[in-house]
Amino acid sequence: MSHVATSWAFQQRGIKPGLKVVLLYLADCHNPSKGGAFPSQDYLAEQCEVPRSTLNVYLNQLEEAGLIAREQRRKAGTNKQESTRYYFPFEPEFSEHSGKKPSPETGHGNAEAESRNAGEPSPENGDSRVQNLDSNLVREPVIEPVRERDGASASEEGVGKDPKAVEREFKRWFPAWPTYVSDSQPDALKAWMRLSAADRRQAVAKAELYVAAVKASGRSKVCSAAVYLSEKRWEKLDSVQAEKVRAVVEAKRIKASSQFATPFSKAWMANRLTLLLGPVSQTMPCMSAYQAAVMQAGGEAAKQLRLERLEKYGWPKVSFIDTQAGNAKGCTVVGAVIEAAEGFEKVHRNSDKAMAWAALHKARGWPVWPDSGRHEWLYFPAIGEVCTDLVAAAAAALENFKAAARGTNDDAA
Repeated sequence: MSHVATSWAFQQRGIKPGLKVVLLYLADCHNPSKGGAFPSQDYLAEQCEVPRSTLNVYLNQLEEAGLIAREQRRKAGTNKQESTRYYFPFEPEFSEHSGKKPSPETGHGNAEAESRNAGEPSPENGDSRVQNLDSNLVREPVIEPVRERDGASASEEGVGKDPKAVEREFKRWFPAWPTYVSDSQPDALKAWMRLSAADRRQAVAKAELYVAAVKASGRSKVCSAAVYLSEKRWEKLDSVQAEKVRAVVEAKRIKASSQFATPFSKAWMANRLTLLLGPVSQTMPCMSAYQAAVMQAGGEAAKQLRLERLEKYGWPKVSFIDTQAGNAKGCTVVGAVIEAAEGFEKVHRNSDKAMAWAALHKARGWPVWPDSGRHEWLYFPAIGEVCTDLVAAAAAALENFKAAARGTNDDAA
């Protein structure tokens, strides 16, 4: 998973809901260290809940829109075909592959299509191993005359849009709708053709949000596409409800992306900082009479005593994961914290930067990370190489991380 890729995918606007879903799953498979994504078509089709034939139509459209580039790969030595490699526009290799279509005949992303058929040619398709359902679009349904079906849009827009173009728009959108056995593509097409151009745009733009709203309400099934279009169901979504649904969907995505982190890894260190940025425990043990007197007297001794108590009792969750780390046990870290840690830098335990972070911990009353005796490298928010005051630079980097990790304290393990 790559925060850069998924964040970039979420920011893309003006594309169909079905294309957006495919793009998001591709971005979720991005490998930030190697570059590109390598999911199989079976995996993408299953995750996006679309047939492989529809998936390939979407991949072609994403490539034509300049949102992905594809590269055929074969295993060295055996020349065995491997899954396609997908590049994104923010990667330096994108321009090298963006002008190449791996398979103009099938659109599968490989010079030889990833087919579920055996190696023998199909008796129906000659030498091709690819079933028609893998690469051919569905047959166009028979519909009523143009004058009947396009009356609404023609009256609203004057001359009206080419009916064939409107029909092609429908065929690009319809496969993304969660259809059921009782759903009828011809009925949905009729409802589509009766809509004005403005309504068609709204229907497409709010389809994904409408489906999410239905599922968030607890219903197991969504209405048919024909009902959605003919009754203009998207108009029932108000802005408040839409934002609530969007928040639920994003929360589920972040929760699903939680990972187990080993001690002193980037995610583990980010989780530890997130906990320290959270509220101080309200269940500290009572002070002794001597300690109470020191606190009452004030001054440097009282300040030192307060920091010592904070370090020992202020963040019990941090104390727990520190103890677990001593036993070589890690913890689960939520996706939001993992994403916020993308920019962390690797710091040697005995370096000046590590000493600056330790000083910052001490100044805040935070417990300094334990010494396992086995881990030489730590991870912290990047400070940069040119700075005169490392402690001040660490404090500034911590504030940047705090802003990125805002709202994750309640979810941190």
